[in-house]
Amino acid sequence: MGDIFNFKQFSVNQAGCAMKVNTDGVLLGALALQRDAEQILDIGTGTGVIALMLAQRFPNAKVDAVEIDEAAVLTAGENFSTSPFAERLRGHHSSFQHHFTVNSASKYDLIVSNPPFYIRSLQSPGAAKSLAKHADEAFFEELIAHCSVHLTAEGSIWLILPPETAELVKLLAKKMSLHLTQVINIQSFAHSTPHRQILTFKSQQTVIQNQRLILYSEPKLYTDAYKGVLKDFLTIF
Repeated sequence: MGDIFNFKQFSVNQAGCAMKVNTDGVLLGALALQRDAEQILDIGTGTGVIALMLAQRFPNAKVDAVEIDEAAVLTAGENFSTSPFAERLRGHHSSFQHHFTVNSASKYDLIVSNPPFYIRSLQSPGAAKSLAKHADEAFFEELIAHCSVHLTAEGSIWLILPPETAELVKLLAKKMSLHLTQVINIQSFAHSTPHRQILTFKSQQTVIQNQRLILYSEPKLYTDAYKGVLKDFLTIF
């Protein structure tokens, strides 16, 4: 695949980004839901693909996209500027900690992140890719703490994680009075164990909804459910 990934309403140039457009990102961008969202934050935007998808889905929303890697945020900024949603997208070269400190009064209706998720594992080769893929428990503790403060009363936080990391994040969120409201288990096949979970947290407690999304009915054949989720974005559907 080349550096350009074409979606139905926008294109993503991936040059300069360690982490390319992938299934995790596009699923989060397509599934994250918040009624009447006007202020959205994408933490660790990378190429900007999730922010772009959310700008497409929420036409009245302004989207802040935070990224610590300079090369990635420059690429994301270019992708934003060439999209139909350029006026509603803002890229920030910053850690999420610094972004929240500088914008201490900011509140978001929807906060999303496809964060670094390999905890205490071998580092990936290459500094940029390692930065994009690895974190420690303190990272997630800070992430949840900051997000909980900057969430509107009715707002929600959406994260996509491997199941083992998701369990840690659930515990951290509970300590900070954030309530798990939904789990979407992502499975390659009907008989597979989930390899990702999309978690939704809110300030108000509700009955937890458990769902699953199966990607393939057989090798190389996508399920109707997967096609339905991404039909407004991917040109192959």
